[in-house]
Amino acid sequence: MQVVRDAAALAAAVSSWRATGERVAVVPTMGYLHEGHLALVARARELAPRVIATIFVNPTQFAPHEDLGRYPRDEAGDIAKLEAAGCDLLFAPSVEVMYPPGFATRIAMGGPAEGLEGTHRPQMFSGVALVCSRLFGLTRADVAVFGEKDWQQVMVVRRAVEDLALPIAIETVPTVRAADGLALSSRNAYLDPEARAKAVAMHAALLHAAERLKAGATAAEACGEAEAQLRAAGFRQVDYVALRRAADFAETERLDGPGRLLGAAWLGQVRLIDNLPVG
Repeated sequence: MQVVRDAAALAAAVSSWRATGERVAVVPTMGYLHEGHLALVARARELAPRVIATIFVNPTQFAPHEDLGRYPRDEAGDIAKLEAAGCDLLFAPSVEVMYPPGFATRIAMGGPAEGLEGTHRPQMFSGVALVCSRLFGLTRADVAVFGEKDWQQVMVVRRAVEDLALPIAIETVPTVRAADGLALSSRNAYLDPEARAKAVAMHAALLHAAERLKAGATAAEACGEAEAQLRAAGFRQVDYVALRRAADFAETERLDGPGRLLGAAWLGQVRLIDNLPVG
C-alpha cells in the first residue's frame, strides 16, 4: 500500500490507474480505524479495482469547544489495518495540504443539514461538505463509500454531490455493531468500562421506538419513550431521538413509509449517536 501525503503524489498515483482504465473508490475517514471502517474498504474493493482510504481529522467540522485536539489517533495501527484489508493507497494529508494558503471557499449547507446534528453541531455539516468535496476532487474517485451510522452525514454528502454536480457516486454500508448492539465508533475509545456497559441502551431504545412506530404510535410517543429509556439507563442528556423519512430526511409524524430513527445522547462527557432504518 502506498502512503502519500501531498496532492501531487496522489494525482500521480491516480493518473497511473486512470491510464489503464481502472475505476477508483475512496473511503474518507478521520482515522483510528475499527471494523466498521474496514467494512467500508471491503465494499469499496467490490466496487472498484483501486481503493483509496483517506485519514484527515478535519478542523472545519469541529467547534472550538469540541474534541479536535484529543480526537483518537493511531496512524501506524491504521496503516497496518488498511494494508491487511487490501487498500491500494492511503492519503493522509496535513491541514496545509487540504486547506493551503489562500484557501477561501466555504459551503453553507441547508436541507438535510438542518436539525438534529445540524442544531447541536451547527458548524459540522458545512465542514463535512467542504472536506468531502475537496477529497472527491483530489482523488478523482468514481465512487465514495460511507457508513450508515452517520446517516444525516450521508444525506448531506449526497445533497452536496447532487447540487454541485460532482462526478462521483455515493455508496453506503450498514452500521457495524459490537455483539451487544453498540454501534462501532472511534469515539467509543472514550468510554470507561461503566459507561461502555450503559452505552448499549442507545441501540435498545431505538429498537423499542421502532417497534412502537410499527405498532402505530406517533413519532412523538415512540421517541419520547426512547428518550425516557436513555435517561433511566444513565445518560445525562438526550439531545434528540427523532424520526425522519428515509428518502429526503424530512420530518414525519408517523411511519408512513421507509424511515430512519436517529438518536444522540451523552454518557458523562461522551456523546453517542446511532440510527436505525425502520419501515
